[in-house]
Amino acid sequence: MPAPEARLWNVLRELGSHHHFRRRVQIGPYYADFLCHRAKLVIEVDGDSHFVEDGPEYDRVKSECFAQDGFRVLRFTNDEVMKNLEGVTASIVAELTPPPLIPPHEGEGDDEHQPSFKLSIWAGADQLAPPSPPCGEGMRVGVFRPRTRYRIPISPALHLSRHHVKKPRFSYLDVTRVLAHESPCMISVNDLRSSFTGYFALNGHEAVPSSPLVPRNDPTLMFTNAGMVQFKNVFTGVEKRPYSTATTAQKCVRAGGKHNDLDNVGFTARHHTFFEMLGNFSFGDYFKERAIELAWNLLTKEWELPRDKLMVTIYQDDDEAMALWKKVAGLSEDRIVRLGAKSNFWQMGDTGPCGPCSEIFYDHGDKVWGGPPGSPDEDGDRWIEIWNLVFMQFEQHADGSRTGLPRPSIDTGMGLERVAAVMQGVHDNYDIDLFKALIAAAANATNSDVAGPGNRSLRVIADHLRSMSFLIAEGVLPSNEGRGYVLRRIMRRAMRHATLLGASEPTIFKLVPTLVREMGQAYPELSRGEAMITETVRLEEGRFLKTLGRGLQVLEAETAGLGEGATLSGDTAFKLHDTYGFPLDLTQDALRSRGISVDQAGFDAAMAQQKAEARKNWAGSGEAAADTVWYGLADKLGPTEFLGYETETAEAEIKALLVDGAEVQSIEAGQEGLVVVNQTPFYGESGGQVGDTGVITAEGTRADVTDTNKFHGVFAHKVKVNEGSLKVGQAVELVVDHDRRSSIRANHSATHLLHEALRLVLGDHVAQKGSLVSADRLRFDFVHTKPISSQEMAEIEDIANSIILQNTPVETRLMGVEEAKKSGARALFGEKYGDEVRVVSMGEPTGNGLGWSVELCGGTHVRRTGDIGLVSIVGESAVAAGVRRVEALTGKAARHRGNTNVAIVSSAAGLLRSGTQEVLERIEALQEQLKRNERALADARQKLALGGGGEAGSAGETVNGVTFVGRVVEGVAAKDIKSVVDAEKKRIGSGVVVLVLKGEDGKGTVAIGVTDDLTGKYAAGTLIKSATAALGGQGGGGRPDMAQGGGPDGAKANEAIAAIRELL
Repeated sequence: MPAPEARLWNVLRELGSHHHFRRRVQIGPYYADFLCHRAKLVIEVDGDSHFVEDGPEYDRVKSECFAQDGFRVLRFTNDEVMKNLEGVTASIVAELTPPPLIPPHEGEGDDEHQPSFKLSIWAGADQLAPPSPPCGEGMRVGVFRPRTRYRIPISPALHLSRHHVKKPRFSYLDVTRVLAHESPCMISVNDLRSSFTGYFALNGHEAVPSSPLVPRNDPTLMFTNAGMVQFKNVFTGVEKRPYSTATTAQKCVRAGGKHNDLDNVGFTARHHTFFEMLGNFSFGDYFKERAIELAWNLLTKEWELPRDKLMVTIYQDDDEAMALWKKVAGLSEDRIVRLGAKSNFWQMGDTGPCGPCSEIFYDHGDKVWGGPPGSPDEDGDRWIEIWNLVFMQFEQHADGSRTGLPRPSIDTGMGLERVAAVMQGVHDNYDIDLFKALIAAAANATNSDVAGPGNRSLRVIADHLRSMSFLIAEGVLPSNEGRGYVLRRIMRRAMRHATLLGASEPTIFKLVPTLVREMGQAYPELSRGEAMITETVRLEEGRFLKTLGRGLQVLEAETAGLGEGATLSGDTAFKLHDTYGFPLDLTQDALRSRGISVDQAGFDAAMAQQKAEARKNWAGSGEAAADTVWYGLADKLGPTEFLGYETETAEAEIKALLVDGAEVQSIEAGQEGLVVVNQTPFYGESGGQVGDTGVITAEGTRADVTDTNKFHGVFAHKVKVNEGSLKVGQAVELVVDHDRRSSIRANHSATHLLHEALRLVLGDHVAQKGSLVSADRLRFDFVHTKPISSQEMAEIEDIANSIILQNTPVETRLMGVEEAKKSGARALFGEKYGDEVRVVSMGEPTGNGLGWSVELCGGTHVRRTGDIGLVSIVGESAVAAGVRRVEALTGKAARHRGNTNVAIVSSAAGLLRSGTQEVLERIEALQEQLKRNERALADARQKLALGGGGEAGSAGETVNGVTFVGRVVEGVAAKDIKSVVDAEKKRIGSGVVVLVLKGEDGKGTVAIGVTDDLTGKYAAGTLIKSATAALGGQGGGGRPDMAQGGGPDGAKANEAIAAIRELL
């Protein structure tokens, strides 16, 4: 990147998540230097991107192209950026800053004809009002009331009616929807999400962010599929949180296993692979009455749903719930339906917490078929469940009995998409504002009609776009196993539907910016990962289109002999599905017009067998299952105080000892076990950094620490006691292996520098997928779709070493996690951070005032970048599709490798009798000479095989009027025998040539050539079978004019020739 662009890029990256810029973005036929989608702003830096005489005209045409797509353009010269960066930055910030909203004034809005506040609208802005708060933060002020109306005094050209405010309860309005010509009083999905969490936050609940889709604490789950998953250990009492009530908007995926909605998506009104579950939870705090009260008040008072549209169900024996619904909600008994355990009793498993539940249903009206819950027509779509309140009050035992829980709890779940449909007055989830935007974008990308026959395909694409994007944002990539396989299946189903709409090139990746615009506010990981998501989807689409073409060819070959009424075997259909990514329904569609059916039962059997194999190989997810022992120790002892940032030695008291997973009072000489102390300088393995080693000593006692781990804040030192014994309550001294720790520190700091250098050289899509920081080397896995060139590798290494040479201090600051992220610090998605985090910055400060590299990190680091010494990349490879790995050495190890390489080059120069600078040139010359010699040798062997160069007298014999050349050859490579046969065919003009090569291993290779004028009579592919049989082999094959085969008995070469002569 040219220096002016690089300098400006550092500034743009620090503007924060609300103004996410990307660089080198294609818009039509041109590339924009920098682009902010949200602000519809392009920034151009002139001087280096083009060298043409008509530069101003080129700039004008380019700007007009951007303007046609709705983008504003700011243009700066190189000199302006280099000499007046502060002024350039001020211009950009001014362009990004919208006029403020005028807040509501006290006392206004009660009169139906008086506005409660005025709203300024400015031209060209993409986001016309402050965004909804990110998911989990709750409302900034108040709670949104959907039927509260806002008067918006703007241009009459927008055809908006004037509305009023009855009670100003909400601090701002999402005017984007208004300007999209939707009802100004309709609550958007984003506002509804914020309204829910805001309501419960105002009622004393902790607003907890969504947990990742890849569960950390449940190895049995492939994906998070409910809001309570992240609280499972809290409900069971294994884990404690600093709050007793919580509210969340949880990301969920159901696309495999028990909860598999994939095949129904797009064909029903409410099935999704990705959905959001709104919920409120009580961990032994309030119970039934308060849960019912909170739910009823939100629905009927805050959201103002008509009471006569609501009905509830309860468990058949739950008289308490019946009484409470009457008391709190004033419902009559005919609006409360008692149902059995199948629908209204919830269990976490065969044993554990369980309890009755109460579901709230909404009536979509008599225009929709269906009956209320419990009726014969309950499966219809008229009455839709919108909220489930689970009352966890029992403990289920193995013998089937139940006892009361000492602290009953509440777990509720409300599907955001379902309730949004209710609040927006539509019956189908795909008609809510979020899906309308995604479907419109998909229709535009595929040139389809939203209301046309392809509507179902558009719905599939819109749904699957969400699940694939969120999974990729969390680091899941398409593959052939585990989560990656499920993701690939989702992606390819969407891609197949894109092809059904006529797409013949990658298309779905173009929809990612629309999704980011719709959901990036609530889920910033989408904005952060937009480039990575886009590129991953684009590449997978390219692969799919290729496999689709191959699959159609294979299908044609497999069914070439099948006529109307025939059946394609299930095994073949599954091979198409499994090997070529060719879905069963596409196979069925392709064969339907030919009257060929597919063996569905055989396909299902093959699929079931594969699933059984997958289950055998499934290793669980995320962290290991929650270990009751360590939760218990964490609860009893509290977290271990880590002193390792300041010191490598410390005195401590042994608080617990474990041998084979069980607590003991002592560990004797010769035994191994785990030691827990109140404070430690030993780093516990986490964040890719290995645990420390060292020694624990006391009077008469010495134990080697071979590893250190961390479980729920408790540090476990793995020890082998060499002399004496360790006892609970004993005072000990802990000493970390200094040299090993120093090497680890250098490697960890170098990892941060390489991460930033990779992003600068390869692009913003680079995201960490994993790392290993040990004493002898470092390994860094990251998202990138192609091998790194040697030139890029050298640039990455040079950039990292330039920061090392600055020898600036490595700064570590404690900050709030949100403050840290806003400062630009990079966070590893999926890593669990507390409220306060360590922010590690290296290199000279940039616009953020922190440093060149800024990351959230709890690891140990060098004091100054110069302490790393040197970083040397020693390898680059592919780990998985879309994931690359670099390995590197630092310090003494890097220097040793450099010295070794210098010695190797010097030795090579001596052997080549050249200077070290000419080694490469001499090797290249020798390689060329070797190639020439090999070609000459091959030519000589071919002439020898042809009988001394093909002189007259070796023209063969005539058999049945056909020229026949049969010869045993030696000294020819097996790969060259066909070219020798071709040469003989040309020499004789017309005839049959048989050459048999006797290999050094005793095996025989035979090649048969037939000139084109004789292939109708003698096919080489048929003749070859007799020749290979004579050699003791089977088969062989090829074209009518050329075939090759072989057998184990090369001594029978003449018999093979005779067999062909006999056939002629």
